[in-house]
Amino acid sequence: MLQINNLTFRIGGRLLLEGASASLPDGHKVGLVGRNGTGKSTLLKLILGDLISEAGSASVPKNARIGTVAQEAPGGPESLLDTVMAGDKEREALLAEAETATDPHRIAEIQIRLADIEAHSAPARAAIILAGLGFSEEAQNGPCSALSGGWRMRVALAAALFGAPDVLLLDEPTNYLDLEGTIWLKSYIRDYPHTILLVSHDRDLLNEAVDSILHLDQGKLTIYVGNYDNFERQRREKQALTLKMKRKQEEQRGHMQAFVDRFRYKASKARQAQSRLKALAKLEPIADMVENRVAPFLFPNPEKALAPPLVRWEKASVGYGDGPPVLKNITLRLDPDDRIALLGSNGNGKSTFAKLLCGKLQVSAGEMRHPPRITMGYFAQHQLDELSEDLSPYEYISALMPDATVSQRRAKIGAAGFGAALADSKCSTLSGGEKARLLFMLATFHGPHVLILDEPTNHLDVDSREALIMAINDYEGAVILISHDRHIIETCADQLWLVRDGTVKPFDGDMDEYTDIVLGRAAAVKKVEKAAAPAAKPPKKLMTPVIKKKIQELDLKMLKIKDKIILLEQALADHTIYSQEPKKAADFARLKSKFESELEREETYWLELHESTLNA
Repeated sequence: MLQINNLTFRIGGRLLLEGASASLPDGHKVGLVGRNGTGKSTLLKLILGDLISEAGSASVPKNARIGTVAQEAPGGPESLLDTVMAGDKEREALLAEAETATDPHRIAEIQIRLADIEAHSAPARAAIILAGLGFSEEAQNGPCSALSGGWRMRVALAAALFGAPDVLLLDEPTNYLDLEGTIWLKSYIRDYPHTILLVSHDRDLLNEAVDSILHLDQGKLTIYVGNYDNFERQRREKQALTLKMKRKQEEQRGHMQAFVDRFRYKASKARQAQSRLKALAKLEPIADMVENRVAPFLFPNPEKALAPPLVRWEKASVGYGDGPPVLKNITLRLDPDDRIALLGSNGNGKSTFAKLLCGKLQVSAGEMRHPPRITMGYFAQHQLDELSEDLSPYEYISALMPDATVSQRRAKIGAAGFGAALADSKCSTLSGGEKARLLFMLATFHGPHVLILDEPTNHLDVDSREALIMAINDYEGAVILISHDRHIIETCADQLWLVRDGTVKPFDGDMDEYTDIVLGRAAAVKKVEKAAAPAAKPPKKLMTPVIKKKIQELDLKMLKIKDKIILLEQALADHTIYSQEPKKAADFARLKSKFESELEREETYWLELHESTLNA
């Protein structure tokens, strides 16, 4: 059980946690929610011991393992598979000890433990996780140094999942995933056998993968049983009840005060009046519910409507420079009222298609036709890093409104959610959510005919995402949406286009069907990995050099198995073990039998490979 007791923590004089307490039972999946800046990530760091609390504590049972995603993404020459397998610290330590151990009893204990944690299946399990997070078999065997920062973070996430700690802490794990990776992760979390504390603003993930919600608000922790929708309902009911109690108390106070004012100087009622005064002093006022409402997003509508279609593609191809096309044979049309979500794994060309639409790329073959007066608004998460750190939101709006008065500019930027102080703050001091709000304002300022949103939710909390959904649905132009957040896709898009196999086509189905396809593909990978286990028969048409290399690997593997069997036989030859440690004797005998069966399988495989070499 993860126990949080009266935790108090402040940073820079600001109180984030004040006497916060909660208990998370073993095996529970808990979503940690709260507005941006309330201290969710700080709480995870306190649990991990990376920060020291002012008072209180966070603890787990003795010997329980706590794990999280490494803050520093792996970038060395090691392969993705080796990096992920290194996430299981116990397995790594046992394998290292097995190389140097000399005591037969200790060696046998190591081998039994390795068997218990299924160390032999580690490569297959690591490959399944990597495949679920979007890595091909070729990429899994390549070095981490060849990956970009976002993909390296996926490897770090895979390593944390592979380690399977007793308490797993995840802070916005979907930020570096595409929709397909998020779908897989949701399924993985749901089936995870241990405790998970998950910080996320992904409503679908919080609805489908967790069984409790831990709400951090005004420095306190409150746990709600059920998913996010249940939490919202329970919280609203609690707020309504508190408001009702507050009104009732105010009526009671008013009645008591009226009695005191009327009779406090009347001799016959003086005692009762004094009693009422004391009761009034003891009547603690019920605090107001502090509801920090999110400023709305306002997307201006196009001033002049255009006749459909807005854009038409005829066998269009697009790529980068003189290289081969990333996408080809695109034949589609976009109309003024379309709401389209692009599906497809990262690397298939969704962002390439978005860049083609907004004019950052040109067709290399075929046609893309649109009216000359068409305007595009483009939001992409990487643009947050392109904002000038020395400029303020007010200075950005001033550049777009050079002839406007100061009050007009202030009114415009205030409507976008930037108060006076925030409007004059340098971009270097803005949070991710505030920068995203600024970019939304810049992208939609001129009322574009088409709004292209590439991962717009990464830095928004749940309430801000709901405000974004309302703005998209109120907007009268066409929308192209790329997002890993299923909730925003289902609430905003009425068409799905699939970017896959080098082209873009309409997807004839809904998100449930697409989820089944993604998870079905993951299940197929799992079956392939199982089929690739050593006991499987080798393909008959492998090239001879490949077979010879496999034979050499089997020779080494069989020697190691034989060495283990010899060590176990030596341990079992000591007759005292049967009387003094009968359980250990039984474990050693069971393990010896297991290794003998494994050796028999490998020898059969070795013979088959030799026969295929002779027949090649």
